[in-house]
Amino acid sequence: MSALALVGLRVWDGDGTDCLAGVDALRVEDGKISAVGRSGELAAGATVRRVDGATALPGLIDAHVHLCVDPALRTPAEQERVEPEVLERALRQRARAMLRAGITTARDLGGPRWHEVALRDAIARDELPGPRLLCAGQPVTTPGGHCWFWGGEAADVDEIRAVVRRQLEHGVDWIKLIATGGRATPGSSPLDAQLDAAQISAAVGEAAAAGRRVAAHCHGTAGIRNAARGGVRSVEHCSFAGAGGFGSDLDPEVCDALAAAGCWVSPTVNAGWQRLFDADGAPGPFARRMARVYAELRRAGVPLVASTDAGIPGVAHGDLASALPLLGRLAGLGAAQTLRAATSGAADALELSRVTGRLRPGLAADVLLVDGDPLRDPGALRRPLWVLARGHEIDSAGEVA
Repeated sequence: MSALALVGLRVWDGDGTDCLAGVDALRVEDGKISAVGRSGELAAGATVRRVDGATALPGLIDAHVHLCVDPALRTPAEQERVEPEVLERALRQRARAMLRAGITTARDLGGPRWHEVALRDAIARDELPGPRLLCAGQPVTTPGGHCWFWGGEAADVDEIRAVVRRQLEHGVDWIKLIATGGRATPGSSPLDAQLDAAQISAAVGEAAAAGRRVAAHCHGTAGIRNAARGGVRSVEHCSFAGAGGFGSDLDPEVCDALAAAGCWVSPTVNAGWQRLFDADGAPGPFARRMARVYAELRRAGVPLVASTDAGIPGVAHGDLASALPLLGRLAGLGAAQTLRAATSGAADALELSRVTGRLRPGLAADVLLVDGDPLRDPGALRRPLWVLARGHEIDSAGEVA
């Protein structure tokens, strides 16, 4: 790959509260960022691309997606009827859609037959365009529990370890546990804990022996508490669901336990959450409850990462940019804090900080150029001008140019 210099732009590096002062250029070589600085210094010997008026920021990271799930289908039974060749085409299309939107890394947290793992490997070999993927394979659940239809049922600790080992044999990057019920599975309740702390700890230990971390699906408060005690790395949703709905059973002591365990929370706020606000913009009851949850998590020192649960009904792959302003509003985050949740913070949570998440020499050239300044206009994220993924230029169709 020849050197490429992007000049005439603003640069937000993923860490600061504003764009870098005195900087108007990036230089990319061999798929990595080689320098950040002034155009007059970085252009020599490079192909120069002027992008006046644009802002460069790290490629976005969605920390919770399901590439094997079609957001146009409402039930697990409908998903299961999708023919394999149709699913394979859909996976490639969803990966391209994510790239077009500037999502250059994503964590896939569950599917039935490891199709997403095969996609991950094809992308890594530069055979297909797509974001860098971290995959969890079949989630560990209880017999008949939430997501049982994906093949990860386990009745006891020995079976839990066996399911974890099966995912490791298929080369997963993460292990996913279903610590509470969920809304998508008939007969399952989000309030109910499915795995106790000892079972979670057993899965965490099995994963850790292979150098893997664990994410736990958690809605009800008891399940969140078990996940913290069991030593998971990230808690998905973290809804504190109670009899009064999501966010109605908030427990500050559990928030403190999450912080003490070093957990990150991936709240899966998606663009559809706009419906939680009234026509005049005032938050409705659900939004107010969840805002209290996020405020309490932040009070305890639990960091939040951007995630959408893309693939669930109505949540398109690639629509993270529309979700971020809602996450910022609900969690009380400023513009830079919100962007960090989808870039450097997410990279830290996923243990990719030596790979991506920042515009820094030596890291992958995962770069999103947008029309405007997203630190002042969140809508700029929905106006991508240009995307680099691992140094590859991505065209408007989501293909490598």
